[in-house]
Amino acid sequence: MSPPGRVRCGRGTSTYLQTPVRGLFSYLYLMMDVWSRKIVGWAVHEREAADLAATLFTATCRTQRLNPRGIVLHADNGGPMKGATMVVTLERLGVLASFSRPSVSNDNPFSESLFRTLKYRPDYPAQPFVDLAAARAWVAAFVRWYNTEHLHSAIRFVTPDDRHAGRDRVLLAARHIVYARARTRHPERWSGATRNWTPIPVVTLNPDQAVDTSAQGIAA
Repeated sequence: MSPPGRVRCGRGTSTYLQTPVRGLFSYLYLMMDVWSRKIVGWAVHEREAADLAATLFTATCRTQRLNPRGIVLHADNGGPMKGATMVVTLERLGVLASFSRPSVSNDNPFSESLFRTLKYRPDYPAQPFVDLAAARAWVAAFVRWYNTEHLHSAIRFVTPDDRHAGRDRVLLAARHIVYARARTRHPERWSGATRNWTPIPVVTLNPDQAVDTSAQGIAA
């Protein structure tokens, strides 16, 4: 669980973006705050490597003004996240590393959902990105939309930015009032209670396992 404006548990991961050259890809690196689903860091590079993932993580901590010590960074088992450079960086900064279990495809559901949203956007290019600049420009626009406009279904249809800043409580309380008044005026339209607009109180990684909720973390 993460207080407003802070990152306690995050996910780091990457996905490929097509280039005009068959068999060659650009790679999108993302850091997401699990609590709010906000994308707190991203980068697009020509290669997939641990040193690039480590650079993004340290830059994200700097721009978000985070103390990395005690943060939990959850990632898949890909090379960039488990490479020596990344591991050494996390150990040096005092970050608690967490990885998906081998052969468990749904251990990184937040990132998989995010990438699905990204690649199924109506404006996602039908043709490969012509160069890194084009890929970075598109991703920058996507991140702005995702963080500030996208009403995320997993957090009661508020934006990740609103939840990250703690504004979701006021927004959801106002929605509850609107729905309650509508139900009072037109009870015949309702077969039961109104939609649940209570803020999501707890977000967990691998809820079937014991989780130390006292640690801070960023999921990657």
